[in-house]
Amino acid sequence: MSARIAVVTVSFDSATVLGPFLASVAPAATAAEVSVWIADNKPESPGRPRIEALAAEHGAHYLPMSGNLGYGHAVNTVVAQLPEGIDHVLVSNPDVVLGPGSLDTLADTLGEFDDVGAVGPKIVERDGSAYPSARAVPSIRNGIGHALFSSVWPTNPWTRSYRIAVGSEPVRRDAGWLSGACFLIRRRAFDQLGGFDTGYFMYFEDVDLGYRLGTHGWRNLYEPAAEVLHTGAHSTTGGESARMLAAHHDSAKRFLGKKYAGPLLWPVRTALSAGLSVRSRIVARRAR
Repeated sequence: MSARIAVVTVSFDSATVLGPFLASVAPAATAAEVSVWIADNKPESPGRPRIEALAAEHGAHYLPMSGNLGYGHAVNTVVAQLPEGIDHVLVSNPDVVLGPGSLDTLADTLGEFDDVGAVGPKIVERDGSAYPSARAVPSIRNGIGHALFSSVWPTNPWTRSYRIAVGSEPVRRDAGWLSGACFLIRRRAFDQLGGFDTGYFMYFEDVDLGYRLGTHGWRNLYEPAAEVLHTGAHSTTGGESARMLAAHHDSAKRFLGKKYAGPLLWPVRTALSAGLSVRSRIVARRAR
C-alpha cells in the first residue's frame, strides 16, 4: 500500500514563495497519498488572502495560528490535528521546491528501514551548491570550535566535523540531525517524542528533534537521491538579521544546556556559552 503523507509548511508572510512550493508537491509524490497543510504564523499579514487563495487552488488546508509562537509550535499544532492513518509527515519551509519524485523517494527510504525515524533530501541552493543539511549533533569539541572559529576560519576542523561536507557526489548516510528546511519523519516517531520542543522559538528545534530521535533509538538518514531546491526567496533587513543571530545563539545555548545538564557539567555549559557569545560579537561587528 502507498504511504499516506501529510505535507506541513509554516508561513510567515510567505505568499511570494508558497505558489512554487505547493505546485511542486504533486510531481514529488506520484505514488503516495498526500494532504497539504499550511500553518500561518502571521495571519494578520496583508498577504493572507493570497495565501488562502493558494491553499484553495492547490487543495491545501489553511490553519491560521493564534500568534507567532515559533516554527516548532506551528508544526506541532498541525500534526496534532492530522487524521488517523497518516504514516509520515513532511516538514518543509515554504521557500523550497520539491524535486520530481523526491517525496516518493523519501517515503520509499523510510519503508526500507524499520529503525529510521526521519530522512532528509539533498537540499540544493540557487547557485547549484548542496547545503550541508545532515550534520553531526553539536558536542563539546565541535561545538566550541565551531562557535569560536567558523566566522574567522570557515574551514576549521571543528566546523567541518560538525557540518559534514556534502562533497561533489553525496551518498546516503546516517546523520545526527536533519535540517528543518525539509525532512520526512514517521508520524509514530514524531508522536513518541511529543513533536518539536516548543521552548525553541527559532533555530535548533531541528537539532533538538534529531538528537532526541537518536536517544529514542531512531536513526536520522540522509538520502541524496531525493533532491529539493531551496530558493531562499525570503529577505531580511539588517535589524531582523541581528535579531535572528541573537535567537540562533540563544537556541544554541538552550540545546547545549539540555545536552550537558547537571551541576557537574556547569563548566562545560559556561565554556560553550562563552564561545557562542564571542562568535555573536564577531559576527555583529562584521555586519556593521
